[in-house]
Amino acid sequence: MDPSALEVSQDPLSQRLAQVFGYRAFRDGQREVIERVCAGEDCLVIMPTGGGKSMCYQLPALLMEGLTLVVSPLISLMKDQVDSLLQTGVAAAYLNSSQPREQSLEVLRQLRFGELKLLYVSPERLLRPDFIERLQSLPLAMFAIDEAHCISQWGHDFRPEYAALGQLKQYFPHVPLMALTATADQATRASICERLGITPYSLLASFDRPNIRYTVAEKLNAANQLRQFITAQKGNSGIIYCSSRRRVDEVAERLRQQGFNAGAYHAGMTQEERATVQDGFLKDRLDIVVATVAFGMGINKSNVRYVVHYDIPKSVEAYYQETGRAGRDGLDAEAFMLFDPADIGRVRHLIEQSEPGPQQQVEFHKLNSMAAFAEAQTCRRQVLLHYFDESALEPCGNCDICLDPPKRYDGSQDAQKVLSCIYRLGQRFGINHVIEVLRGAKAAPVLDRGHDKLTTWGIGKDKSHEYWLSVIRQLIHLGLASQDISRGSAIRLNPAARPVLRGELVLMLAEPRIQLITGKRRTSQARVPQNYDRKLFARLKLLRRNLAEQQDVPPYLVFNDATLAEMAAMVPTSPGEMLAVNGVGERKLSRFGGEFLDEISAYLAGE
Repeated sequence: MDPSALEVSQDPLSQRLAQVFGYRAFRDGQREVIERVCAGEDCLVIMPTGGGKSMCYQLPALLMEGLTLVVSPLISLMKDQVDSLLQTGVAAAYLNSSQPREQSLEVLRQLRFGELKLLYVSPERLLRPDFIERLQSLPLAMFAIDEAHCISQWGHDFRPEYAALGQLKQYFPHVPLMALTATADQATRASICERLGITPYSLLASFDRPNIRYTVAEKLNAANQLRQFITAQKGNSGIIYCSSRRRVDEVAERLRQQGFNAGAYHAGMTQEERATVQDGFLKDRLDIVVATVAFGMGINKSNVRYVVHYDIPKSVEAYYQETGRAGRDGLDAEAFMLFDPADIGRVRHLIEQSEPGPQQQVEFHKLNSMAAFAEAQTCRRQVLLHYFDESALEPCGNCDICLDPPKRYDGSQDAQKVLSCIYRLGQRFGINHVIEVLRGAKAAPVLDRGHDKLTTWGIGKDKSHEYWLSVIRQLIHLGLASQDISRGSAIRLNPAARPVLRGELVLMLAEPRIQLITGKRRTSQARVPQNYDRKLFARLKLLRRNLAEQQDVPPYLVFNDATLAEMAAMVPTSPGEMLAVNGVGERKLSRFGGEFLDEISAYLAGE
């Protein structure tokens, strides 16, 4: 036997990873974090959705003496994580307001007698004086704070109750603390550490999700565009995010009328209605959920094949987190957004209704960054990664810009017309007014101000409003002009505009694109075998569904799609061979392995 293989097999971390969770190797950075927290160090873990954050605290919780407390913001997130752990034989539970009193008392009894390794709680429950007093009498292994961006006022989902978690170090100064999130820029990361009072070992994993294809299309006939997109998905699981409850209801009803298996989810529904939709989606009885942002946080459904943004999100962080709910099994997935520039103004108006101050300015900043992403004519993945301070030198080859590059043309003259018009207007007006002057409009706002007398009035009348809108957005994205929030989104010129205005620089622009972008499918980079037996895979999926219904659990808690694909590629015929499949641990082998081995044998025998 290879000595290095023997060394790995004797390594307790790798052994426990394989025995309990069924994985053959750690993902980048996981081992280092686990070793550090087991040694008593505080840790900050920034890892993309589906990148393996939960393993960073679940595995050490099994290795360390005492109880691991996991702070989680949503009831659905707690339940999903605990259900998954119970399937692998880990003693886990949660405490929240949705539980019957008897169930809460049973969890507290398990806590008192040391029968739990992990307990999921909300920040409010954790910081209650009576609960803190209860914990002080127990041996504690660590605290894990999930969705830690909620701690920072610079995060996209700041929650005051999360900010109070800084008290933990005062109560338990010697218990290691791990903060985890998928979405945090540099300012947010610094704020998390400051508020928690930690100087941690930091893991900043790559934000890249290479199996997700990013596409942004101009919103023209949104209902028709959505129907075309979903039809091409052929019954796969997907989430569609909308900006309002009313829009959610409208889109879900229209999809049902078009024959799609869709449900709605938003805060205006009863708890029972939301639970029914969520359960149906998790158990593959519902193909599509149309939802507000309230849906999906912590939902570990691994076979979501697409996420659609019907309206623009408020921040790049929100967009990244929501699109990251697709393709968690490593197989190809799609992130499709319909973008109407007017949506930016609507969201900006909503932000303006909030109380003026630092938080409002943060929201404006994040919305502007999201607008820049939507308007980008460069690789979407590069824009995303650069936002999170990650270098990306090469285009990804898996977004609409890379797959269907915009045609370039010498836009110097168009740019000069726009920039001159902005200058003649005194840099005091917004995009729509600039376009009206360019196109020679005789609307009252133009005539009343005498702007029809300007030399730039009508110099762009040969092009459409949408054409000039695209040109102006590109000039803003390239840094030649900016929108001034403090002056009603008036466009002002930047120093970079001077050489273009003077004709000293040739400016290449992208031809405006207003059609639905379909792109060509790339060669998959997924980490699963591409040559698996499709017929066997279909049989294994059917078996999985039957077993899941018997257990009353979501199918992915039996095995996820990537594990089934690997089974269909490796075709194991013995328990030892089955254990070599990623995602098959000893507990799941004992619970489900026999049925899957029997199904594979029957398939090989031609039954």
